[in-house]
Amino acid sequence: MPAARSDIDIAREARKLPIGEVAARLGIPDDALVPFGRDKAKLAPDFVRSLGQRPSGKLILVTAVNPTPAGEGKSTTTIGLGDALVRIGRRAAICLREPSLGPCFGQKGGATGSGMAQVVPMEEINLHFTGDFHAITAAHNLLAAMIDNHVYWGNAEKIDSRRIVWRRVLDMNDRALRDIVTSLGGPANGYPREAGFDITVASEVMAILCLAEDLADLERRLGEIVIAYRVDRSPVFARDIGATGAMAALLKDAVLPNLVQTIENNPAFVHGGPFANIAHGCNSVVATKTALRLADYVVTEAGFGADLGAEKFFDIKCRQAGLQPAACVIVATVRSAKMNGGVAKADLAAEDVEAVRRGAANLGRHIENVRAFGVPVVVAINHFATDTAAEIEVLREFVAARGAEGILCRHWAQGSAGAVELAEKVAALADGGTARFEPLYPDDMPLYAKIETVVKRVYRGVAVTAERGVLAQLADFEARGYGRLPVCMAKTPYSFSADPELLGAPEGFGVHVREVRLAAGAGFVVALCGEVLTMPGLPRRPAAERIRLDGSGRIEGLF
Repeated sequence: MPAARSDIDIAREARKLPIGEVAARLGIPDDALVPFGRDKAKLAPDFVRSLGQRPSGKLILVTAVNPTPAGEGKSTTTIGLGDALVRIGRRAAICLREPSLGPCFGQKGGATGSGMAQVVPMEEINLHFTGDFHAITAAHNLLAAMIDNHVYWGNAEKIDSRRIVWRRVLDMNDRALRDIVTSLGGPANGYPREAGFDITVASEVMAILCLAEDLADLERRLGEIVIAYRVDRSPVFARDIGATGAMAALLKDAVLPNLVQTIENNPAFVHGGPFANIAHGCNSVVATKTALRLADYVVTEAGFGADLGAEKFFDIKCRQAGLQPAACVIVATVRSAKMNGGVAKADLAAEDVEAVRRGAANLGRHIENVRAFGVPVVVAINHFATDTAAEIEVLREFVAARGAEGILCRHWAQGSAGAVELAEKVAALADGGTARFEPLYPDDMPLYAKIETVVKRVYRGVAVTAERGVLAQLADFEARGYGRLPVCMAKTPYSFSADPELLGAPEGFGVHVREVRLAAGAGFVVALCGEVLTMPGLPRRPAAERIRLDGSGRIEGLF
């Protein structure tokens, strides 16, 4: 593949099939599609409901080591593996999250894969797509507006305006909106109060859409959202101010899964997109279950490293949806091992076998953690041009010493042909029936003990600390009947700890929980640790500076 061809060039050169032909590969009839142009569609609700009694295929999770600035290629590997399963004769589908606009214009870029392993139409998926995120943003902010309106017109529910917990959202990185004051300008504009914005992917509405089983379940969950507290500390729910029906109306189409294709014309469901560092990091349950009833193998991914994405996939998504993963792929690279071994990004091109050996401890920790859930593991070593044979061999030996197999993958350069060995191994693992999946902790464990369990067993920390107010809040959640919910840890993705500078496989550290939030509609309790932010900021040189339209009106600079 010529080096000059960018991801967007490759995506544009792809020979896309009409979406009806892609759908037919999974037995989806034309009348079950709600087309958005020629190359993308939603599935009609009646068709999705009709699949309910079909047996499910095998679910394969793709996760990764802790992310580094060098890039690991988790979404790319998910796509390459899905294509390769089709190449070896399996009926397979891919399930991915939708990209958020914030990272697209910030630092991370889009989320449609890379090289010869991409989903298309790349530009549309990375930007407005089918409007799901806009609908989620609108539904979330409608609720915010109705809260302030309720207080303005007499406050029948006796909301304590100092204890309104529902913030607004925007699908863009904007640090200036993290903390704001609303309703300035006099009595006609309401009662001034402190408020703020989160990014849309951190919205509880996003989490609800991705965990709901159907539209009815979605509406029920929306009603369970805790929006504020009264003076006596009793909760006020979204249903109490009559917001649920209108929110559901805005989300009626957004809840339907989106179907697109890879550049090899294989079916891919791209739906929902919560971040894994501040939310649960998985695509929608509706899309996953739909794919499982249409394909024999479904490859999905969970955000960031396995300490965040995989843990939440297992403990939140699989627990709530009753999913049984059959196998797990951990994506690793020589480059990430070298960075975890102390090599600076600028020096990654130089061979450093000892750094690979040191940094591989991060991968080893993730292998142990995934196995603790009872799921068999294979490691995909995503190949980069600067990798040397000696470095690759060290990584393979490290994985083999831990009873797993490290398979070199070249799907970025070769598409499905570069991931055939991985596909064969994954299919064999899934078909072997050795998975004995079990969540990390039981439902009836106290909330604080659940946080401690994740910190000690997954992160390998020695202690959890929290202010008295946090402990009191957790006790209040339990007293109100929310003690059986799983916990959603919000922390840096770059380390097992809450310190992004603590790389490799650290031990002996503590984790401080600075705040907890109840997401009653989504069905989990969020524990915010360290300095993780629910509204990111733009970097010094955001990607937005490079994105433009060329003379023919085509987008350039999107990656």
